[in-house]
Amino acid sequence: MTLFASTRDASRALGFSAALEQGLSSDGGLFVPLALPALGAADFAGAETLPEIAQRLLAPLVGDADPLSGALAALCTEVFAWPAPLVPLAADGRLNVLELFHGPTAAFKDFGARFLAASFARLRAPTAPPLTILVATSGDTGGAVAAAFFGRPGIEVAVLFPRGLVSPTQERQLTCWGGNVRSLAVRGTFDDCQRLVKAAFLDPELKARSALSSANSINLGRLAPQMAYFAAASLAVWRTHGEPASFVVPSGNLGNVMGCLWARAMGLPIAEVVLAHNANRTVPDFLASGVWRPRASIATLASAMDVGDPSNGERLRALYPRFEDLRAAVRAVSISDEEIRVSIRGGFQSLGQIWCPHTAAAAAAYEQLPREQRRAGRWVIAATAHPAKFPEIVAPLIGRPVPVPETLAQLFARPTQCVEIAPQLGALRAALQGTPK
Repeated sequence: MTLFASTRDASRALGFSAALEQGLSSDGGLFVPLALPALGAADFAGAETLPEIAQRLLAPLVGDADPLSGALAALCTEVFAWPAPLVPLAADGRLNVLELFHGPTAAFKDFGARFLAASFARLRAPTAPPLTILVATSGDTGGAVAAAFFGRPGIEVAVLFPRGLVSPTQERQLTCWGGNVRSLAVRGTFDDCQRLVKAAFLDPELKARSALSSANSINLGRLAPQMAYFAAASLAVWRTHGEPASFVVPSGNLGNVMGCLWARAMGLPIAEVVLAHNANRTVPDFLASGVWRPRASIATLASAMDVGDPSNGERLRALYPRFEDLRAAVRAVSISDEEIRVSIRGGFQSLGQIWCPHTAAAAAAYEQLPREQRRAGRWVIAATAHPAKFPEIVAPLIGRPVPVPETLAQLFARPTQCVEIAPQLGALRAALQGTPK
């Protein structure tokens, strides 16, 4: 059984489900495994589908004695119900794209959000008091969490997003729910939203009022299932070519790339990992200088990555406590808005691909790698969102409308509603009590 402890204090460890339900450690830290189990490619023999690979990967993390252990197979079948195809972009298999946008809200976060919601549904007794899920979003997280938890009994959701700093399409996905999902437009940045969520977990008044948990990637239940599609893609490359896969991952709050890094640390055939950031340079600057210096976030075309103080930086530093090891383990680059525009145009013209701005940032980061490095590896670009979520950006650059998947069309048809609040804990308290100000 794997135990999980806070990034700030390893003395008190919890099992998988307990860490998932608590969301954030009481000391403000994030839960990380005390030791990652070892699994190599051979341990996945006979596991061909994404649900099968996910179950085999997560089983040693969950453990035999955990409340979710007996439900893990059904849980993985329910969560990994749509594909994450690995699409070749080059005839020699040297470049591929991992499409993670085929879920209900057309973003990679559908996997983690659905896993978390399905886990809570199994863990909470029918007589348990209501649970309030708090989630801060820079665009895609909130829509995925709202879709995953919408209509689930005994659970209320509050989605906090920065007013005016998400795409119009993303805002529709964040505000089209109602029922047990409340949408709160915060007069501030994503970092303000994230700060409010963390403050709420430490607030005695809110904790006394109801049970709280998180659905951001600070929650272990969001991050752990994201390991599965990186594992599946790396196994597909290994089985076909006998070589490990290298990944370029669009990165903001670092939750998605932590799934990749944990999978590699467990022994999956993953070679290099490149983090593609936008103009928010906290992580690239940290890897260059060794100084962790959060700063106010900057609005960019890749809005879901507009994070100036990435929470999962704590998990990244916990995985590689020695800075020299961290610099050897990952590379991070900053991609400008103009480079994103060029990448969207170029992806369509040369590859026939329509990138969202985040995927375009990853494609631009790949193009900036030395030619010999690209030719020597088996590279995978993580496509984290469907371009139809950003039509106002993408369509003018490719000179044609962006096709809208049916799942998004259904969401766009729903009425919207939200409440605007100040970026203050008192305003969040009032909103959760139904008297926003």
